[in-house]
Amino acid sequence: MAIVKGGLIQTKLHGSTDDSPEQIRDKMLAAHIPFIERAGEAGVQVLCLQEVFNQPYFCPSQDVKWYAAAEKIPDGPTTKLMQDYAKKYSMVIVVPIYEEHITGVYYNACAVIDADGKYLGKFRKIHIPQVAGFWEKFFFKPGNLGYPVFDTAYCKLGVYICYDRHFPEGWRALALNGAEYIVNPSATVAGLSQYLWKLEQPASAVANGVFIGAVNRVGVEEPWSIGRFYGSSYIVDPRGNFLCEASEDQEELVTADMDLDQVREVRNLWQFMRDRRPETYDALTAP
Repeated sequence: MAIVKGGLIQTKLHGSTDDSPEQIRDKMLAAHIPFIERAGEAGVQVLCLQEVFNQPYFCPSQDVKWYAAAEKIPDGPTTKLMQDYAKKYSMVIVVPIYEEHITGVYYNACAVIDADGKYLGKFRKIHIPQVAGFWEKFFFKPGNLGYPVFDTAYCKLGVYICYDRHFPEGWRALALNGAEYIVNPSATVAGLSQYLWKLEQPASAVANGVFIGAVNRVGVEEPWSIGRFYGSSYIVDPRGNFLCEASEDQEELVTADMDLDQVREVRNLWQFMRDRRPETYDALTAP
């Protein structure tokens, strides 16, 4: 058995949106570090944090103040700090932050750090929503790095971010690229998406024969009135079974043991990869 312990951390906003992005970053890091240490001490091998974990979800606004929240990857302070913790605990860490590529070009991204502290690369959110309360195109350029899979110390790891999860093509691309475990850091509020939260990702795990870790933040972030972030972070196996699940309203670390041999077992039983017919799917890539 190839057992890998996955961990997810969900938290609320620490600090006030009246604070500067730098002040909020310090407060959010201070709030996360005890959970990261707890994960390391619990033997978590692959840890994922929530979308733009060191800031509020600022996209209900269209305030240029939040451009100052962006950092370089991997040379910014948050990635560097997480490299230290990854090395300390021999723990792969997925670090979702607001990325500055150059001044004026920003991405919603995740840095992936291996268990020895080495920076492996990054994923940039592909699909960017633009609806009332979620003005993401004001802040984020669509991702341009494709669907990389990172060969970490413990598993072949893929990343998808929040709104991406509504697009099945990316899950399939990550699976075809070799992912065994895919994480989806999110910032999702109550409403229709709460029903979809427990529907789409287990279905994607089944369709692609992978483990999926879905992590969401908790609480209400004032002064914006887009609703309550409902937590409910979880890990599911390739049959869509829930291995762990967090509450809707508490800051938590949740963990689960994933038997990666199950990827091969399930794919050999449900031959979805063998029976694909890509020659019939031209319409899927039509503009």
